[in-house]
Amino acid sequence: MTPPFRKVLIANRGEIALRIIRACRELGISTVAAYSTADADSLPVKFADEAVCIGPPHPKFSYLNMPSILSAADITGAEAIHPGYGFLSENPEFARLCGQCDITFIGPSPENIEAMGVKTRARAIAKEAGVPLLPGTLAAVPDCDAAIEAAEEIGYPVILKASGGGGGRGIHVIYNASQLRAVFERASLEALSAFGDRSMYIEKYCEHPRHVEIQVLCDRAGNRIALGERDCTIQRRHQKLIEESPCPVIDAGLRQAMVKAALKLCAAVNYDSVGTVEFLVDEKKNFYFMEMNTRIQVEHAVTEMVTGIDLIKEQIRIAAGQPTTIKQSDVVIRTHAMEFRINAEDPERFFPSPGTITALHVPGGFGVRVDSFVFAQYKVVPFYDSMIAKVIVHAPTRDEAILKMRQALDEFVVEGIKTNIPFYKKILASKKFKDSDYDTHFLEAFLPKYE
Repeated sequence: MTPPFRKVLIANRGEIALRIIRACRELGISTVAAYSTADADSLPVKFADEAVCIGPPHPKFSYLNMPSILSAADITGAEAIHPGYGFLSENPEFARLCGQCDITFIGPSPENIEAMGVKTRARAIAKEAGVPLLPGTLAAVPDCDAAIEAAEEIGYPVILKASGGGGGRGIHVIYNASQLRAVFERASLEALSAFGDRSMYIEKYCEHPRHVEIQVLCDRAGNRIALGERDCTIQRRHQKLIEESPCPVIDAGLRQAMVKAALKLCAAVNYDSVGTVEFLVDEKKNFYFMEMNTRIQVEHAVTEMVTGIDLIKEQIRIAAGQPTTIKQSDVVIRTHAMEFRINAEDPERFFPSPGTITALHVPGGFGVRVDSFVFAQYKVVPFYDSMIAKVIVHAPTRDEAILKMRQALDEFVVEGIKTNIPFYKKILASKKFKDSDYDTHFLEAFLPKYE
């Protein structure tokens, strides 16, 4: 079979860059690793067929440097660029520049990214498509007085969000007008700094939700497939730590309704890549649209393990204009999978813990997968996200998956730096976790000293 592309440049780093390299090789595609000087000795650079330095450590001058990345693709003859997640993966300007340079952006169209990237626009599209929404504004609030007026109409508590936000950033929970007045200007400036857009919107705050997302796979021929859901409820400061599939509190009827809503949203924008539609599920099992991520997710491995479908390969094929290799009837979930994100951080204070890994032993065995890019004597640098690995397990039942994860974490040895593995072991021992009796505030109530 002819490969979808001859050569792909990976505009990312770490475990996702290595994951993409492996998928490309299995498809018969040559790879180019674009790297910063801080990552010169990394495994993606060593394992790619070619490697090009695109700048110094700071992301602004390397992994976010569009001219440098496009030049690297041009000089190496890469036909396509895979952005991974983070960095430029949801930047419509970059996707459009790729097209103007006759380079395929492995992801959805710039129009798709724009439609879902501005949260107020995404909410308006979701409402038009009949997807359930929390009460809130469908446009940015122009100033603090307008924000207070909207909040009082919606009813406190509300959540103030950055219109261009993502990744759990740009979010403030507000309980009264005084708090909103104190926070609004600072939140706007934070949004401007983080996302280049200071606009904010408001929606009703769902106080005790589960965070559940639907993985979708859509091609240019109009095939739209849902690959089940992932529960991402366990978070710290809106940052996901643990993901699992299927969600232990969702029944078949609710799952079907959420899948239907997710695919309606995809149809509304003619979506054409892998993506994730995220929902909140309240205590009464009502669900509400949050946002859509127009990229591969950190937690995509969970879905791969329960479905047996390689999402990166499908994403690459779709970008090349090929149809998906599966149909909805092929998606059968018979096992349970979990993913724990292993971060280089002090588990007592959640401070980053860069430094040299002096010894490393990675767990293995049947049903255990570790996506990582580190090795013994690897120096964890302070310039990027602290995640150094993802441990994914799958087993016939959730109880068995918990036991398997406990064993995997017991085997995982990282010396020279601190990690959050001890923190996860305490979560695994919790009765509330075993019983799936929790919401997005689980960590606050479970281990208050960690906050």
